[in-house]
Amino acid sequence: MIIKPMVRSNICLNSHPTGCATVVMRQIEYARKNLAASGEGSPKLVLVLGCSTGYGLASRIAASFGYGAATVGLSFEKAASQTKPGTPGYYNNLTFDREAAKQGLASVTLNGDAYSNDMKAQAIEALRKAAEQAGIPAKADLIIYSLASPVRTDPQSGIMYKSVIKPIGKSFSGNTVDMMNGNIIPAGAEPATDEEIAQTIKVMGGEDWELWMDALAKADVLSPQARTVAYTYLGPESSWAIYKNGTIGRAKEDLERACRDINKKHGNKIAGAWVSVNKALVTRASVVIPVIPFYVSCLFKVMKEKGIHEGCIEQIVRLFRERLYTAGASGDPRKTLVDGEGRIRIDDWEMREDVQKETAARMAGVTPETLESLTDLAGFKHDFLEAHGFDVEGIDYGAEVDPAGI
Repeated sequence: MIIKPMVRSNICLNSHPTGCATVVMRQIEYARKNLAASGEGSPKLVLVLGCSTGYGLASRIAASFGYGAATVGLSFEKAASQTKPGTPGYYNNLTFDREAAKQGLASVTLNGDAYSNDMKAQAIEALRKAAEQAGIPAKADLIIYSLASPVRTDPQSGIMYKSVIKPIGKSFSGNTVDMMNGNIIPAGAEPATDEEIAQTIKVMGGEDWELWMDALAKADVLSPQARTVAYTYLGPESSWAIYKNGTIGRAKEDLERACRDINKKHGNKIAGAWVSVNKALVTRASVVIPVIPFYVSCLFKVMKEKGIHEGCIEQIVRLFRERLYTAGASGDPRKTLVDGEGRIRIDDWEMREDVQKETAARMAGVTPETLESLTDLAGFKHDFLEAHGFDVEGIDYGAEVDPAGI
């Protein structure tokens, strides 16, 4: 069948298998060129929770194809059929496993609900299987927590919780961008209730990360050199009303609380836990958060002009190479470069004073007439489509493709 993008309200409803595979291959090539397999203290057995897209996928690629690690990846994807494409992550995982097998790299990919006790048990067995394939001890030395879901079922109570993206205390209003037609449109949200705040924390906070670390420790599959990292975002003050000071921000505060508690509980048995604050990128979630598409479009323009723009794989390679696995950080978590709150700041280039000042000025000056000159809306749209396998250079989108495989 011929697959064209189906976009509704900044949400892409389908994906292209060949395009997704090509994007993964390019990330693999970048990791090969920019990470040394013998890097100081580099990981040997890695678990990536949320492995199929974005920062999670980039982390798995960097660990495997950059450092030669055996990996276990977990995500929840919808498979393709003969008549309907699968999710982008479905094709990304297929490509990763195919290429890992070609290179003789051990990999096990699981599909299911990462919040469940059953999937935790399956992941522990998968770590043992991957370690056996690689001929190494079944001791995970890197655990990446990069889960993103609108809902979570508590494994103890069985109650399903739903997250919301809302401000707290007062209504929010601002501008966003419809990337498909270039229109600047108003966006707003009413304040969250106490119940909505609590549910968002249950879904997007740090409780599940703690449960994972407890389960891995109990099963004795953690290396004394294990590092565990969860990803977060802070962003500029212009987004704080809907992000940092909203329901998402409350959940991210709980993620940082969980990081501290993991270090207290397991710190004498592992190298450490960190929250890494990463750069703003175009993801399937960020495009529907009010003001974020507008901000990111301006930010990308500024960072590209300054030659410091990064995508997922570039960010993660820099995280690994300059933070987690530098000579000073190996084996001693106290030597990992962090901010005053103990967080790794790989968003440092985005938050540079000159970058933020110019981005804010552009946001203030954008009109329908200046949208194209002041923003990188074209790049934003490209990244969004590329995340679903579309608008990828070299792909013939008029050609027939089998949606069931690559």
